[in-house]
Amino acid sequence: MEAQNYLDIKGRVLNIQRFCGEDGPGTRTTVFLKGCSYRCKWCSNPESIKPQPELDFNRKACKGAAACGICLKGPFPPGAFYVLDGDDDKVHANWDLANACTEELAELCPTGAIGMFGKEMTAGEVLTEVLKDESMYRNTGGGVTISGGECLLQPDFTAAILRGAQESGIHTAIETAGNVPWEFMEKVLKYVDLMQHDNKLMNPDPERHKKWIGVTNKRSLENFKKAYETFPDVEFIARTPLIPGINADEGHIRAVLDFIKPYKNVIDYELLPYHRYGLGKYAYLGKVYELQDYQSPSPELLEHLRSIIDEAFGRKAEAKA
Repeated sequence: MEAQNYLDIKGRVLNIQRFCGEDGPGTRTTVFLKGCSYRCKWCSNPESIKPQPELDFNRKACKGAAACGICLKGPFPPGAFYVLDGDDDKVHANWDLANACTEELAELCPTGAIGMFGKEMTAGEVLTEVLKDESMYRNTGGGVTISGGECLLQPDFTAAILRGAQESGIHTAIETAGNVPWEFMEKVLKYVDLMQHDNKLMNPDPERHKKWIGVTNKRSLENFKKAYETFPDVEFIARTPLIPGINADEGHIRAVLDFIKPYKNVIDYELLPYHRYGLGKYAYLGKVYELQDYQSPSPELLEHLRSIIDEAFGRKAEAKA
């Protein structure tokens, strides 16, 4: 990346969220990018999986064909939206055709029932948004976090944003599952202060990992070890989305600890209790959520597993009130 043009690099951004408190130290701006190389059954951001922008259709916000009907006419793709005889008059989406819509077409919907997940931006445009809260970062010890999907699938774009942030004196972090070519991770970590990475399932059976996540974890684990060793000045935090019946057990937590504890720059291990906050997004994308019957871990289980981590990191458990 040349100094005079690296901020002109373009990427696909899903969303930019300000005033975030859970994506690294302090108060942060989190930039979510499109595209992911994992297919986790419990994914709470299904709109981040595909790399290209895609249709967002909230049928509940539709006025109905009689009151509006704009999407039933041109310039929308013919047949992309339709109504059923005897139905409630609200529009349905033919997802194969509707996904041919563009952002400009989506903006024609007066109620916002039709939208798009994702848009193209330059690194400079993203950095401009990030720098709006520069004083807040300095006051809280915060900064910018690049997340996904999988932010390392857009390595040049991610590196450009982080480089610009570091040159402005802003703390930088990424969230990654690590399932990318090593050269992608290496390119980005030059500009990273903190890498938060997912250890979703440490089970040695590659087929079990593939069942729940779509691929094995071989490349991710190799990349994590190489990152610890190649970038000793970067801080790392391991994280596990905790799903009872899949990975919410003592054996899995201890396996992650065995993997990370030899490396002093892995400063913590966090558990992220399973939730279904993203369930509604599946309907907006015309998809089905497969983990309907799964529940969040109990407070007792969560406390027990966190106590194992506290012990491993030499921390005393907080006294109960």
